Amino acid sequence: MESSLEFSSSLGSVSSLMTRCRTFKVLVIGDSGVGKTCLTHRLSAGEFPMRVEATIGVDFRERLLDIDGERIKLQLWDTAGQERFRKSMVQHYYRNVHAVLFIYDVTCPASFRSLTSWIEECRQNSIGREIPRFLIGNKSDLRNACRTDGQVNQEWAMSFAKAHGMMFFETSAKNPPNAQASARLSDGEVPHQQNEVEDIVVAVGAKLKRQKKPSVTSSPTYSGSFKLPNKKRPEKEVWTCC
Repeated sequence: MESSLEFSSSLGSVSSLMTRCRTFKVLVIGDSGVGKTCLTHRLSAGEFPMRVEATIGVDFRERLLDIDGERIKLQLWDTAGQERFRKSMVQHYYRNVHAVLFIYDVTCPASFRSLTSWIEECRQNSIGREIPRFLIGNKSDLRNACRTDGQVNQEWAMSFAKAHGMMFFETSAKNPPNAQASARLSDGEVPHQQNEVEDIVVAVGAKLKRQKKPSVTSSPTYSGSFKLPNKKRPEKEVWTCC
């Protein structure tokens, strides 16, 4: 009987280890309105939210991945883009970060120019170049191939990513590109790099899998949020982010 109990206990321990996975905290930052919330929804759940509100504080969502036979969990921290919603929580954002996604809107050059400020905020909060960084141009479905002004040139973005040691992607949280659509180019149209959202998820997961192992956890997948403590909570603003 004793040996049976020991065997059962051993099986339980093995089963517990098999259900565990490494968890990585992935920070999603960028100006307000660039589509961070919609993109994190798509990255985690594979769907686009039809109605979203401006993030106050931070929301987080999770995605389980199987990378080369290993289960890992990405915990995506969707941060507030507006300074008034983030002042008191910046230190919490950057604690124990494993990767950073820098998001800009391809139809809003100002959001691209702001990236240097976000990089500086990372530096001030001790996020060094050893932390994997990814540059993601969102809302590619709104890019107009016939226009050159009012849009972020993809070559600029690629050069920026290379200069800052980032992996570059351009996609749309609302209408992700597909191979057939990308192949249909009209006369004189310059082809742009177009990525599926799933390409981004896999790239982040593969990069982090090679990183130094964080603490192992077996906590269930969930979503949640932290909000700024404020007796008079400001009204949320409705965004159609992508």
